[in-house]
Amino acid sequence: MRTLLALVLANGVSSSPIVAAPAGPEFFEQRIRPVLAEHCFECHGPEKQKGGLRLDARASLLAGGETGPAIVPGKSEASLLWKAISHVDRELAMPSKKARLPEPVIADFAQWIRDGAPWPASDPVPPPAQAGFDLNSRKQRLPWIWQIPQRQSVPAVAGPKPSTEIDHFIRARLDAAGLQAAAATDDATWLRRAHFTLTGLPPTRSELQAFCSNPAPGRRAQVVEQLLASPHYGERWARHWMDLVRYAETRGHEFDFPVANAWLYRDYLIRAFNDDLPYDRLVTEHVAGDLVAPRRNPATGANESVLATAWAFLGEETHSPVDIRQDECERVDNK
Repeated sequence: MRTLLALVLANGVSSSPIVAAPAGPEFFEQRIRPVLAEHCFECHGPEKQKGGLRLDARASLLAGGETGPAIVPGKSEASLLWKAISHVDRELAMPSKKARLPEPVIADFAQWIRDGAPWPASDPVPPPAQAGFDLNSRKQRLPWIWQIPQRQSVPAVAGPKPSTEIDHFIRARLDAAGLQAAAATDDATWLRRAHFTLTGLPPTRSELQAFCSNPAPGRRAQVVEQLLASPHYGERWARHWMDLVRYAETRGHEFDFPVANAWLYRDYLIRAFNDDLPYDRLVTEHVAGDLVAPRRNPATGANESVLATAWAFLGEETHSPVDIRQDECERVDNK
């Protein structure tokens, strides 16, 4: 200590104050970026931007969020970021629900902003923030979705009167296009088409003979009602929904492990279609079947609604993925 004092006295004490070196990219990497990553990116990083604020790029800091630009280069005390971490403005105080950052860290931020908030030029520029949901533009893009269905007048057509109101609309469109309607099909062909469409199964020989020998005018409507009431109707049409949710009873991949109790969801869908469950209720049960008031199975008394949530457990899965995060993303994307 005496030697140091002697050297200072021998060389004289400068009257000029000590000035810190201007902050540069290295200063940012060592003292600023680690603090942002540890305390800020969780809420204001690439995955989440509370208040529309993102702090992982200089352009985002300059653009700011809902309250304005986060930094004003050259003016630390005018910068919202410095006001937040220094707790000068209690309403902006950050990090939220944590202790105030140490004084040296706050001083580093003040110097960094005063010196122009330097940032490495090699950092990629983040993509522009996505605009919020624009209902008006969505309505313009798909106007028919937002139209309330209205009963339409049955159009008049020339020539032989169609047998149903729906056929009136079809004939009107055909006439407008200058096209001729196809000839009516024979009874045997119609019955096979009805059976395959509604149940996926062909009519039996006895069903075919009974239908073709039945002269009653309402026989086709009667057949349709019988097929809709068949348990095979749900088995046939539930398959379309099962395709949408990637239903399978094994996981696929190399060892093709079984999906435990997958059949419970399959049978739930079959019952839902056979019971003519309204579409909005079907979707509600898929999204929140464990939260809504239970819809009971009349035969067993079991909660039907909760079974709908099983769709989230379906889909291909890799039993031993190399990249865990990639596998997680693929599973979520698959759903």
